[in-house]
Amino acid sequence: MAERRSAAAEGLARLSEWADAHLSLLRSLSAGMAVAGVLVLARSVRMTTKFTSALDIPVEFVTKNVKLRGKLHHITEKGLEVEHIPISIPLLTSIQRKWQSKGLLLVRLAGVELAPSGMAWLQQELKPKEMIWFQLLGREELALECLVLVNKGRFLSVCLNEEILRQGLGRTVPIEGLPHDSHLYWKLHRRLLRAEFKALKKHKGIWQEESYYERIRDRISSNKVVQTLRQFVSWLRSS
Repeated sequence: MAERRSAAAEGLARLSEWADAHLSLLRSLSAGMAVAGVLVLARSVRMTTKFTSALDIPVEFVTKNVKLRGKLHHITEKGLEVEHIPISIPLLTSIQRKWQSKGLLLVRLAGVELAPSGMAWLQQELKPKEMIWFQLLGREELALECLVLVNKGRFLSVCLNEEILRQGLGRTVPIEGLPHDSHLYWKLHRRLLRAEFKALKKHKGIWQEESYYERIRDRISSNKVVQTLRQFVSWLRSS
């Protein structure tokens, strides 16, 4: 037993000597861990912060195309009004809720010009308070240009930007906020164009062809003889 205690004491003494000899290294490691902890905390605070305005979102969130989660409140001509739902960390979130302000983010479907029928389709398809994901692509004043995703089942999500174009309920336009010479811009733009082409090919929505009756009616209306007869009838009525 005495030998074991002697060996343990000797080991402790050696460890103490090593610590004294490498004190500066230990201090550096401690400082590094402290800095890393601060950085992790700062990052978690940002990820758990509730954004109530587009201007509150850090620039790096937009440039890195971060995906955020939110609850849909209203569908307007300007875009979707969404309540941001941040990542929840029990202790930190409960503290932050006490001083977080209220407000809704204005989210626009990037690369899409909605037709009136597209607005009606969104109001019919999206439920009040429905949870959506929106990937940041750009920011223009108080509006966010985003890819908007909606969960449709356990393993299926639908990109509203593509679905609107696939149904022929809008047109493809340049994606605001992304550099037009970037790889991501052309990758997303091609996706949107493919969706629009499917609607065009199937004559869906705004791409529906006029019926045979409508084409005949337009030709008759534009005929010079018919126009002359109409003018003559109008003259008889007026006289």
